Amino acid sequence: MFKRILIPVDGSDTSNKALVAGLSMARETSASVRLLHALNEMAYVGGMAPDGTWSGDLVGMARESGAKVLADATAIAQSAGVEPSQVLLEEPGKRLGEAVAEAAKLWGADLVVVGSHGRRGLGRVLLGSGAEQILRLAPVPVLVVRGADPEGGAHPAG
Repeated sequence: MFKRILIPVDGSDTSNKALVAGLSMARETSASVRLLHALNEMAYVGGMAPDGTWSGDLVGMARESGAKVLADATAIAQSAGVEPSQVLLEEPGKRLGEAVAEAAKLWGADLVVVGSHGRRGLGRVLLGSGAEQILRLAPVPVLVVRGADPEGGAHPAG
């Protein structure tokens, strides 16, 4: 069914839950897996200079953090018997959904598996929803894996 599964990772529990789900599908279908981590979110914490380039040492710290997220996700994949490829995207100013959609096209993915933190209300407005962006912009089907709510339970459906 699915032969090329793209899994965006950020190191969170929700992202790791989606990673495990994607790896399970990959094992069952002998699909290739590509792990993706995007540094673009750093643009929203004031690390971007007015000319659109990264400012200060935030670049080095973001790259280091991204490499660790990918290394940790790769270790999880390998322990599940999957040997993934990986990509660290550094595209200042590009929204996560755009970056994932473009990466899916370039790699020829036929499925994206992403975790959703399930933000609602003002948190969703202020922080945006990476999963929602990916869902709207992806050129292929998207499997959204929900994380736990702040009280520790599963998110209600709907």
